[in-house]
Amino acid sequence: MTGTVRGDVRRIAGLAWPVLIGQLAIIAFGVIDTAMVGRYSALDLAALGLGSSIYISVYISLTGILSALQPVAAQLFGAQRDAQIGEMVRQACWLALVLMVIGCAALYFPGPLLDLAHAPEALRERTVDYLRLLSFGLPAGLFFRIYSSLANAVGRPRLVMVMQVGALVLKVLLNRWLIFGGLGVPALGGPGCALASTAINCALAVLAVLALTRLDVFAPFGIFRHFCWPHWRRQAELLKLGIPMGLSYLIEVTSYTFMAIFIARLGTTTLAGHQIAGNLGAVLYMTPLSIGVATSTLVAQALGANRPAEARTLARHGIATAVTIACCFALAVFLLRPLIIGGYTPDPAVVVAAMPLVAIVALYHVFDALQVSTAFALRAYKVAVVPTVIYAVALWGVGLGGGYALGFDVTGTVPAWAIGARGFWLANMASLVIAGAGLMVYLARVSRRYLRAGADIQR
Repeated sequence: MTGTVRGDVRRIAGLAWPVLIGQLAIIAFGVIDTAMVGRYSALDLAALGLGSSIYISVYISLTGILSALQPVAAQLFGAQRDAQIGEMVRQACWLALVLMVIGCAALYFPGPLLDLAHAPEALRERTVDYLRLLSFGLPAGLFFRIYSSLANAVGRPRLVMVMQVGALVLKVLLNRWLIFGGLGVPALGGPGCALASTAINCALAVLAVLALTRLDVFAPFGIFRHFCWPHWRRQAELLKLGIPMGLSYLIEVTSYTFMAIFIARLGTTTLAGHQIAGNLGAVLYMTPLSIGVATSTLVAQALGANRPAEARTLARHGIATAVTIACCFALAVFLLRPLIIGGYTPDPAVVVAAMPLVAIVALYHVFDALQVSTAFALRAYKVAVVPTVIYAVALWGVGLGGGYALGFDVTGTVPAWAIGARGFWLANMASLVIAGAGLMVYLARVSRRYLRAGADIQR
């Protein structure tokens, strides 16, 4: 039985607000890093922008694979199959061990990616130091993603939020100490915030283990009740959904990563302005992301309980909520952009570079909300291959390819206002329009198919 708009929005909001607070706490890591390192030196800020783009590409793509646990566990939870949830968590832990090796190697030896940026030697050295410190915290970050996926799947996002908010408080203190030095520790600049993040990731992983073993909500799953080896059928179930999800995350994030790498060729000031715009866009992204996570959980639970009509309605209401809120945020950002940019940096040259980019980000955010909320609804249906193809065509083809053509005026006919970093952001916005439209059309098709299948079963 489907619910009303108000009832569905209330249910979505009940799960979304803890996810939002927790994600804002985590994304605030980047805001704090940018603000503090920006006051240390322009070189370190540029290294942070380049290094964080590479790190996020690796981290998001690998954790995206592990995020397949969420729709799988949510459907099992809706079907009241608790023992199978515990088994899938154990299998996700084995998968995380393999992903850890891949991710740590990529971060510790980032040379091939840095070669694409043609970065000056000083910038390259600081970026390598930053990434190598982060590599030691990646294993803990992967395990915490398993924990957060499970908690969200069973409708307990507050258990993740509390840890993430506590981590933010610790991040401020460690950043202040390690970036600027003190108590016998020399000033580390940008690498200092990487060291702080690594320490916090390890602490979060320890807390996650304690929660999984001590809290009653996880007891029915028997996660650590017995040891098991990798089970290839269950691994295949995770990978069948997780690999396309990880690829879609990789496509989405690398479209931004390669923007940063290419924009690095335009100079340190332009890259610093791009870093501010990108950081603001990431903060705005957290709201539709949290709504998408909440919507995905409720849709998956409804599907597990064999209620496809309810699942379809929840998906529609979740997407509409995300886009409506995004429109309000876009207007506020556009009107307040001088104050927002001033909060990031006192450097007048960086302010001038960031101003037009933040104006583009305001409109960009609306279409970003559409595509991410729709993508999460599709993942609840365990559908990820076609969305990945849509992402590849839109974000890599139109976004990155079009951005390169505009930004560097490949044809020699691009107007001056669309050249440089603005060209990359304009093309990226166009790619989100295409991705959002394609995902919406496909979601309608998938949800109709489930409705027909449900009707056939009832007959």
